[in-house]
Amino acid sequence: MTISGQLGGFPVPESLAVTCSKTEERTRWLEGLPQLVRGLALRWELELGAPFTDDVTCSWVAPATRRDGTPAILKVGMPHFEGEHEIDAMLFWNGDPTALVYEADREHGAMLLERCVPGTMLRTLPEPEQDVVMADVLRRLWRKPPESHPFRPLAAMCANWRQETLDARDRWVDPGMHREALQLFADLPASAPEELLLATDLHAGNVLRSERLPWLVIDPKPFVGDPAYDATQHLLNCAERLAADPIGLVRRFADLLEIDEERVRLWTFARLAAECDDYWPWSDRLQIARTLAL
Repeated sequence: MTISGQLGGFPVPESLAVTCSKTEERTRWLEGLPQLVRGLALRWELELGAPFTDDVTCSWVAPATRRDGTPAILKVGMPHFEGEHEIDAMLFWNGDPTALVYEADREHGAMLLERCVPGTMLRTLPEPEQDVVMADVLRRLWRKPPESHPFRPLAAMCANWRQETLDARDRWVDPGMHREALQLFADLPASAPEELLLATDLHAGNVLRSERLPWLVIDPKPFVGDPAYDATQHLLNCAERLAADPIGLVRRFADLLEIDEERVRLWTFARLAAECDDYWPWSDRLQIARTLAL
């Protein structure tokens, strides 16, 4: 299969195709996607629109209309370590403050979701206003899951990232700082003062304006662990403010969340200094990490 905007006449966002090309498992998933989507549309009696293309790298997402005329969203997720239990989390939160789940197919990672209207992303607001909304939705998400639940501990995600960074030793630019941050990936989950269900990837692109509630959350990556970790994704998405005043921004957001500022600082330092990704070069990240390490 070649990467393009079409797969046998079936529309595939280019960003999703690129992501899927990186592993054989995801390539096979993408090849079977047209048949899967058509089957879901038939089973759930949906009329589908063209898929969304902005910020779509791990799921095929399209507007849908149910048989009774209800507007909805069809989301089919590719095999993804962090998003493995997204359906379970969306059902657990049950619309508060997430989009409602109308239908779910765990076997195929598919959901029919409430359509957020007008659906404007939180990122359209100035970042200081985003802070306030994000703190509110995070506090509402943080709940103790039931004793019998499928969610993995935050330590499992940290261990996965830790190994990725160890495998990239040849790219390290400050071995001492990387090792310190990697140790925090082990120590922080073990010392959490409480363990709640987290979204882990909540940023201003995953919070949408809605009519039922002012703002609804989509696309969680659920793990159980330290709520201070959940502050970090929003902070990392406010790159300019974080670079300008790391300590001040951490303090402001921790205060809004009513959680321990020191743990937010340590988690943010660890993510900046130990995560290995292609979005933000270590040379840039470490300048901020050094300030947070003081």
